[in-house]
Amino acid sequence: MRKIRILWTDDEIDLLRAHIIFLQEKGYEVETANNGSDAIEMVRANYYDIIFLDENMPGLSGLETLSEIKSVAPNVPVVMITKSEEENIMDEAIGAKMSDYLIKPVNPKQILLSIKKNVDQKRLVTQQTTSAYQSQFAQIGMRLNDRLSFSDWKDIYRKLVYWELELSASDDSAMDEVLVMQKNEANNTFCRFIKDNYFDWFGKEIGERPLMSPDIIKQKIFPLLDKGKKVFMLVIDNLRYDQWRILSTVINQYYNTVEEELYYSILPTATMYARNSMFAGLMPSEIMKLYPDLWEHDDNEGHKNRHEAEFLEKQMARFNRKEKVSFDKVTSLKSGKRVVDNIRNTLDNDLSVLVFNFVDMISHARTEMEMIRELANDEKAYRSLTLSWFNHSPLLDLLKTLSENDIRLVVTTDHGTIKVNNAVKVIGDRETNTNLRYKIGRNLNYKSKQVFEVKNPATAFLPSRNVSSQYIFAQNTDFFVYPNDYNYYANYYKNTFQHGGISMEEMIIPVVTMTPKN
Repeated sequence: MRKIRILWTDDEIDLLRAHIIFLQEKGYEVETANNGSDAIEMVRANYYDIIFLDENMPGLSGLETLSEIKSVAPNVPVVMITKSEEENIMDEAIGAKMSDYLIKPVNPKQILLSIKKNVDQKRLVTQQTTSAYQSQFAQIGMRLNDRLSFSDWKDIYRKLVYWELELSASDDSAMDEVLVMQKNEANNTFCRFIKDNYFDWFGKEIGERPLMSPDIIKQKIFPLLDKGKKVFMLVIDNLRYDQWRILSTVINQYYNTVEEELYYSILPTATMYARNSMFAGLMPSEIMKLYPDLWEHDDNEGHKNRHEAEFLEKQMARFNRKEKVSFDKVTSLKSGKRVVDNIRNTLDNDLSVLVFNFVDMISHARTEMEMIRELANDEKAYRSLTLSWFNHSPLLDLLKTLSENDIRLVVTTDHGTIKVNNAVKVIGDRETNTNLRYKIGRNLNYKSKQVFEVKNPATAFLPSRNVSSQYIFAQNTDFFVYPNDYNYYANYYKNTFQHGGISMEEMIIPVVTMTPKN
C-alpha cells in the first residue's frame, strides 16, 4: 500500500523534528521545506497527499504560499498553522480554500487528526459505513420474515434508502451489490404484501390503511389552509424517496422540514391514475362516475392529465372551500421561467399548486436517448442528474422567493419509478395499452404467478371500458414485452426506469410539509 506523502513547510522546521519522527513512525512519508518558495517548487515537482504550512514565514508568507500552491495543485488539502487567532487571517485562509486551521503550539495528535480528517476521511467513512450496514443487513433481513404492516414497510424502505445513500458516498462497491440483493429480496416480499392487502384497504379509515393518493389534499393541504396559512403545493412528477432526500439538502437551506411522511400511491403507479386521483380526492372509478366528461381513458395518448386543475377545483367545491387557488404545470424551461416571472400572482393566492414534470422527462429521455442513458447509467448517477437539474432550474429561485414571503411549502409526487431488468411475456389485443409496467385489456394472456392480476377492476376502484376488461401489474423489476420481436424489446428496455407497477420505489413516496426558515 502506498504511503501517504506529507510536505511540512515552516521556517523553524528543525524545532519540529519530534513531530516529524512521530509521523514517520506512524507510517507516513514526510518531506520538509523552510520557506514558501522552496515549498512551491517541491509541489511543482512532486505529488503530496497533504501540506502543512506555517502562516508566519520570512519571504513569502503562508497566505501567499497557499495561493501559489493552489494554482499548482488545487485539489491537495493544505493545513495552515499559525500563532495568530485574528479573524481576518482566518477569513483570508478560508477564502483561499485552506482545508484546516491549527493554532500553535500544535501537538502530534492534532497533526494526526488533521491528516485523518483530510486524507483518510473517505477510507474511514467507507470502513465505518460498511461495518454499520453489515450489522443492519441481518436485522433488516430478519424483519422481512415477519408479518409486516404498511407502516413497517415504510420504515424498512426508509432504512434501505438511508443505507443506499450512505453506501453511495463510500468506495465499497461490494456492499453496493449486497444492498441491491437485499432491496430485491425486500421488493419481492413487498409485492406479496400488496397482493395480500391492497383490496382490503378500500373502505377503511386512515390508520387502518395507509395514507393514499386521494387523501393528500384533504389531509396535508386543508389543515394548513384552516390555520390561515398561504400554501404552495409542489408536485414533482415521478420523484422517488431517495431523490427527495438528495433534493432536501438544497431545499433545507431555505425551509425547515416540519413533517416528512411516506404515503402509498394507488395502482397503477402512473400519472393519469395517481395524479388525477390526488387532485380529485377520489379513486379513478369514482372520478369516471362523477365526471365522465373529464376522465380520459388509457388509450388517449397525450391528453390523460389535461383536467387536473378542474379536478382540484371540484375537490375544493365538494369540501366547500372558498380559498383563492391557482394551478400551473411546468413541462419546459420556458414555462418554468414564466411561473417565476409571475411570482406576484402566486403570492396573492391562498393555495398555489405547481406540477413540475422534469424528473419524469429525465426518466423518459434516458430510455430514448443514448447520451442520457450514459449520463444516468446507475441509481447514483440518476440521483446526481436530478440534483444537477434542480440546482440550475427556475424552481430553486421560486422556492427562495416563497421562503422570503412566509409561504408554507408542501412537496410531494404522484408516484416513483424503478429500474427494470427482467422481461415478462404478455399477449394482448390491439386495444391493450402500451405501458411496460401494467396492462389493461379484454384478452390478456400471461402467467398468473408473474403478475398481480385485478380481474374485476371495480374491486380496486379502477375504471373499465368493457365488461371483460382486466388489469395486470408487473412486480419488482419486471416489465411486460409482447412475443413479437421479444428479444429486441427485452434488450431495448432493460435497465430503463419505468413506473406503473408494484415496487417500494413506485408506491412508497414522500409528502413533506415545510416552513420558511426566516
